[in-house]
Amino acid sequence: MSDSKIRVLVVDDHPVLRDGVAAILENQADMVMIGEARDGREAVELFRSLLPDVTLMDLQMPVMNGVDAIAEIRSIHAGAKIIVLTTYAGDVQAVRALRAGAVGYLLKSGLRTDMIDAIHDVHRGQRHVHRDIADEIALHVVDEPLTGREIQILCLVSVGKGNRQVACELGLSEETVKGHLKNVFAKLGVADRTHAVTVAARRGIIDI
Repeated sequence: MSDSKIRVLVVDDHPVLRDGVAAILENQADMVMIGEARDGREAVELFRSLLPDVTLMDLQMPVMNGVDAIAEIRSIHAGAKIIVLTTYAGDVQAVRALRAGAVGYLLKSGLRTDMIDAIHDVHRGQRHVHRDIADEIALHVVDEPLTGREIQILCLVSVGKGNRQVACELGLSEETVKGHLKNVFAKLGVADRTHAVTVAARRGIIDI
């Protein structure tokens, strides 16, 4: 009976991805895709009207990002079961999404192999986090996080600004900027600006 099927809402700004998920769900006897949204704001509105059993949520989207959408949906319905579906394996971004209320975290590269198991797991009330992401979270769980100011400086460095430009833009001394960057390097375990930006982007600390 269709009433017994797991009702799934898919949220992603790429139509090809939404079509791919729909094609996979069509082959599942106990699942049905009941709606699709192109951004976080639309996701919140559709969730409110459809009340899906499971929501698959992208993170990087226009209008409203996935983390904000997760938080808003959970404020509407505390029991909402949301699985993040993303290309990014960064531990910081994953922790942000899980703290917002996601109960699953998948990589789009594992869509065909992991998605069905993840939907079943979260529908049963379990968590489902991709092994690689769980390992990354465990690896960095005791790391000292970057401060807001350190992230702000690193974002400016990532677009090619030198210490003097960063200092001028933020109203700091050049020595203060250098001190912050030294702390960033130590926390990320890197030796230079380029590596710092690369590691921070991979872990989801900054967007580039």
